[in-house]
Amino acid sequence: MMLVEIFKSPRKPDTYLYLERGTDVDKLPEALRQVFGALELVMSLKLTEDRKLARYSGARVLEAIAAEGYFLQLPPEKSSTGALDEAFGSPQATHSEGDSAC
Repeated sequence: MMLVEIFKSPRKPDTYLYLERGTDVDKLPEALRQVFGALELVMSLKLTEDRKLARYSGARVLEAIAAEGYFLQLPPEKSSTGALDEAFGSPQATHSEGDSAC
């Protein structure tokens, strides 16, 4: 179990940094601090290996913090059609079930 603080980036949407509570942020890599920007605390939690997070297991986050001193959660990658789906909606969302043109 580790007390973890989760910060969001004001510069990079959907980008989060997980740190053990009390971590000296000045010891993080300079490039990470510059790209991430000012740390904005989102939440603190007790993280265990078996805890399920939105996108990763507690074990994966804890392993990264132990090895690197932090865990960086980047936004999910979009599929090659992701931009089209965003602009025009997914094919399933643009036709009703009774529409014979589908």
